[in-house]
Amino acid sequence: METRLFEEEEHASLYQKYRFSMPPEIKNLILSYLEEKKGKPFMLAVDVGCGTGQSTRVLAPHFQKVVGVDISEAQINEAKKVVGPKNISYCVCPAEDLPFEDGSVDLVMASAAVHYFNIEKFMTEVNRVLKPCGCVALLTYTQYLEVHEKECSDQLTAIYNEVEKCLVPFHSKRMKHVNSGYQEIFDAIPFPDKTRLGDAVCFMQLSVADLLGFIQSLAMFQAFLKKEPAAAKALLRKTEQRWLEAMGVSSKSTMVEIRMQYICVLACKPD
Repeated sequence: METRLFEEEEHASLYQKYRFSMPPEIKNLILSYLEEKKGKPFMLAVDVGCGTGQSTRVLAPHFQKVVGVDISEAQINEAKKVVGPKNISYCVCPAEDLPFEDGSVDLVMASAAVHYFNIEKFMTEVNRVLKPCGCVALLTYTQYLEVHEKECSDQLTAIYNEVEKCLVPFHSKRMKHVNSGYQEIFDAIPFPDKTRLGDAVCFMQLSVADLLGFIQSLAMFQAFLKKEPAAAKALLRKTEQRWLEAMGVSSKSTMVEIRMQYICVLACKPD
């Protein structure tokens, strides 16, 4: 893996607790594409850079076998703690050296991960392991995020945007791929049959506490916490206070709706 993050045990625990699963809209988009290009049955899916397995588990009902791989042992250990379907397994390995036979995989997926890989080497592995007409799905959410709750939605979103602005100095250089809409990643795919969707907006409900936890799970927040722990903790406390005051409530269990924009790159290996 080109860039290694999310490897501390505490960070992995936060990741498991607060990171989102792949939205149903994106899952359905990927499965429809795979059915159109390859057709059923769906035998083996590999979730590369799987983290603690949120998106890996979403794939389980649709494949005979799903394997989540990640270079972080701490992340894989957290994934294994979650009771899930029996057709899921996990292993520690780099994205650029996948432990699968040539032409054995129906779907290779990477959710909020491929921008951290050595992209050229990863694409070589994708080409090697995919079956003819097998597909690759590379997705991520962007920095666009809105927080909605009745008439104070604009204020809540503005507060989140201020948090994002504070974290900009701690972004990985690899975030340039997200900011460009995965254009370079799309260009690097060696298959001619490919498409890039960059405007899918997904909705989800979560509590203020969970939204604060999501912020804590971000790599840039963890970098901020390491460098300036007092300032990072103060930012979280102030953000919580401002959100609750804006809504006129006192409980972090108050629910809000968030709207996130996803990028999804899909490609099919030639027959």
